[in-house]
Parts: sequence; structure tokens; C-alpha cells
Amino acid sequence: MSSSPRMSSETLRILGVMLEDPMAWHYGLGLSDEAKIASGTIYPMLARLEKAGWLESKWEEQGQGQSDVPRPRRRLYRLTGHGERAALPELEEIARVAGRVRRKRLARGSARERLA
Repeated sequence: MSSSPRMSSETLRILGVMLEDPMAWHYGLGLSDEAKIASGTIYPMLARLEKAGWLESKWEEQGQGQSDVPRPRRRLYRLTGHGERAALPELEEIARVAGRVRRKRLARGSARERLA
């Protein structure tokens, strides 16, 4: 079990969605939609996060669609305690960087307006 998976912007978006309700189980396509990530790329990311111990997964009980027609079972994922504790600082750091960039751009924009 590796302790720190690669933190791409897509991985951070997945973690952000999952941190909204850390105890909730999510299925891949639902996460893909919420995090605005292509469905073909989310599953390798989920596998890396699970291998690192940040997520746990299970197969759902035999599922029913919105009608009475059975549908295939889905793989469900949720943050582990370790994943929740590790993900929060990652997202906080990116928020600090974004805030610093935003402040510098606003200051630079104000300076440009004075020069114009």
C-alpha cells in the first residue's frame, strides 16, 4: 500500500466530491458526472486511490434501476479514514495556492489599470 497517490487536478476533483460526504458510498459513473471527469479515466484513478488505501470499495447488492428492471451491480467507493485525513490537506494546499494566485492577479490588474 503506497501512501500518496499522484495528485492530478482530476484526482483532486474526485476527492473534493467524496469529501462533501466522506461516509457516503459512490459509484464510478456518478463520481465521473459530479467531478466532470471522463468516464474512461475515472476508474484508473479510483484504483490508484484504493491501492494507496485512500478508498475502500465493495459491490452493491443486486441493484434495481428506477423501474423494476434489474441492472448490473455497481462497484461502490468511499473514503477510508486515512483517505479523508490525507485528502483534506491536499485540497487545502491547492486552495491556498489558488488564493495566492488570485490575489496576485488582482493586484497586478489594479496596477495595470493605474498605468492605463
